[in-house]
Amino acid sequence: MKLNISQRLIEWYDRHKRDLPWRNTRDPYLIWISEIILQQTRVEQGLPYFEKFIENFPNVKSLAEADEDEVLKLWQGLGYYSRARNLHNASKSVMNDHSGSMPGNYSSLKKLKGVGDYTAAAVASFAYKEAKAVVDGNVIRFISRYFGIEDEVNSAKGIRQISDAASEILDKDDPDIHNQAIMEFGALQCIPSNPDCSSCPFQNNCFAFNNRSVASLPKKKKALKQKHRYFNFFLFRIDDGFFIEKRTDND
Repeated sequence: MKLNISQRLIEWYDRHKRDLPWRNTRDPYLIWISEIILQQTRVEQGLPYFEKFIENFPNVKSLAEADEDEVLKLWQGLGYYSRARNLHNASKSVMNDHSGSMPGNYSSLKKLKGVGDYTAAAVASFAYKEAKAVVDGNVIRFISRYFGIEDEVNSAKGIRQISDAASEILDKDDPDIHNQAIMEFGALQCIPSNPDCSSCPFQNNCFAFNNRSVASLPKKKKALKQKHRYFNFFLFRIDDGFFIEKRTDND
């Protein structure tokens, strides 16, 4: 069963995959940069940033030696600036603690600042073919619908069920292609709203489709109520310029 799922995912991927530059390399640095940029960012928006970033910082050494302001300037427009700061700090760790070479496995990658379970699994599988299943929003959506996981996917129990299922169906011989395929399937086919189930290769065995629960899966805990914050500030104008003070990490 699990091999059949992986085979169908890979067959679908071969026909429908997008041609993206980070899919044509085994360079862990380039893959790492792409994964960090694509956090909270659509591929269409992230692609030009990726190309510009690696043009300026083609390897981990050039990134580590760059000034933080230079890194942040290239990041302008992407938001979530902590990602850029973590990239910069992690690149220095690679130079200082790993002799300038990216860590070569999942466990070591996770020790880099800003690298969590998903990013470590992505880099480890894409660059080194380590058999680690990726779990992102696209994977969660496909697995919860296919297997009928009705626990909230952002609860401890739901996360464990999704992770176990992702690992169970992983193609251990080709984890890189499998991981790319399942994420692409979730991004293009098993989309959040109104997916085209009529053309889905998993239609016959999909719990959600056969139980008319596609729209209700995956289930999530309700987000906490947002609090409004208000800031008082002074604006100092000097001739044709303004005085600006950068916020610190503790602010």
